Amino acid sequence: MSNNNTLRIPATYMRGGTSKGVFFRLEDLPPACQQPGRARDRFLQRVIGSPDPYGKQVDGMGGATSSTSKCVIVSRSTRADHDVDYLYGQVAVEDDFVDWSGNCGNLTAAAAAFALHAGLVPPERIPQDGACTVRIWQANIGKTILAHVPVADGQVQEAGGFTLDGVASPAAEIVLEFLDPAPEEEGASGAVLPTGNAQDVLDVPGIGRFVASFVNAGIPTVFLNAHELGYTGAELQPAINGDAAALARLETIRAHAAVRMGLIADVTEAARRQHTPKIAFVAPPADYTASSGRQVAQEDVDVLVRALSMGRLHHAMMGTAAVAIATAAAIPGTLVCQAAGGAARTHVRLGHPSGTLRVGAEVQQGADGQWQARKAVMSRSARILMEGWVRVPAGSF
Repeated sequence: MSNNNTLRIPATYMRGGTSKGVFFRLEDLPPACQQPGRARDRFLQRVIGSPDPYGKQVDGMGGATSSTSKCVIVSRSTRADHDVDYLYGQVAVEDDFVDWSGNCGNLTAAAAAFALHAGLVPPERIPQDGACTVRIWQANIGKTILAHVPVADGQVQEAGGFTLDGVASPAAEIVLEFLDPAPEEEGASGAVLPTGNAQDVLDVPGIGRFVASFVNAGIPTVFLNAHELGYTGAELQPAINGDAAALARLETIRAHAAVRMGLIADVTEAARRQHTPKIAFVAPPADYTASSGRQVAQEDVDVLVRALSMGRLHHAMMGTAAVAIATAAAIPGTLVCQAAGGAARTHVRLGHPSGTLRVGAEVQQGADGQWQARKAVMSRSARILMEGWVRVPAGSF
C-alpha cells in the first residue's frame, strides 16, 4: 500500500458521459478518508491536483475543467432494494474545497459500470447477456437511480454504436432512470418549483432584473432568457469563458439565485457552493455550428440551452442539468417550456455547445397545484480509461 513517502491506493479512471473522474471503492480508501471530513477532502484534492493556483492540475489526475475534476466513491448499499451507494465530489480546480452539494449525471453511468467491474453487485443479479439493472442510491441528494448496463458474457459491454455529442467515439448505451429527481440534500426544498412559480423576477443589485425559472430536478438550476443576457443561446465556450466580466456577472446572478432558491442564506456563501445551483440560459431553436464544426439544424432541436458549471460554460451538457431541462420543458409556463414552443412535452431535444441531447421527463401536478417530478430518462455511455493505483504523498491529508 505504501513506501516510505507515498501511499498507493487502488483506483479506476473512467469516462462517464461527457465527464471523467477517479473512482474508488469506499473500502479501499485510507481509514481516515472512509468518512466525511477534512481528511477525505484533502486526499481527493491531492489525487486530482488541487488547489492549483496555476489552474492546470499538472500534479494530479484532474484535467483543469469542471468536467474532469471529479471523484467518485462507491460502496455496497446498506439500503433495501439498492445495490450500491454512489457519492460524488466536485473538486475545485484553483480553490481549496470539494463541493458535495449535488450529483453528477454523466458519471452516474460510470458509477453503475464501476459497481459491476468492482464486484459490488451480487453475482446472481448479473445476467450472462443482456442488461443488468444497477440500483443506485445517490448519496449526495438522497435519490434512487436505475442504470441499465449492457452485459456480454457476464461482463460490462463497453463497445457499441451509441453516439453522444461531446464524446469522440461511439460506445455501448447505458440508460439512466432518475426516480423522483427533485434533490432533497441540505438546503434544497425537494420541491420542483421551489418558489411555487413557473416564472419569477430575480432582482440582482447592480446588474439588473431578470425573468427566471427556478427548477429543482436532477440538480437545482436557475434558467434565464438568453436575450435578456445579451446572448443568442448558440454561443460556444470561447464566447463566454474568454469574457471575465461576463463570467463575473453570471456568477453574481447565480449567487442571488441560490439565495432565492433557499440553498444558501447569503450571497457570500456561493463561493464555496459552486456546484449548485447551476445557471443556464435558453433560447428558441435556431441553426448553429457546434464546437466540432458540425452544423445543427433548427429542426433538429426543440430548445437551445447553454449551462455553466463551476463558473465556466460547459462544453456539452451536465447530465443533472439535462434532467432539470427536461423537467422544466414538461411544466407549462417555465422559460424552458416557452422557448421550446410553449406546449408541455414529455421529451425534449436540447441543443448544447457540442451538439444535441434527447431527455425525457414525467411530471404531475398535485391537488395543491404544485408540480412533482416522477422520473427523468436519458442515455449515456461509460468506459474504463485506466485502472491500477493512484499515488499520494504520505502526510498530505
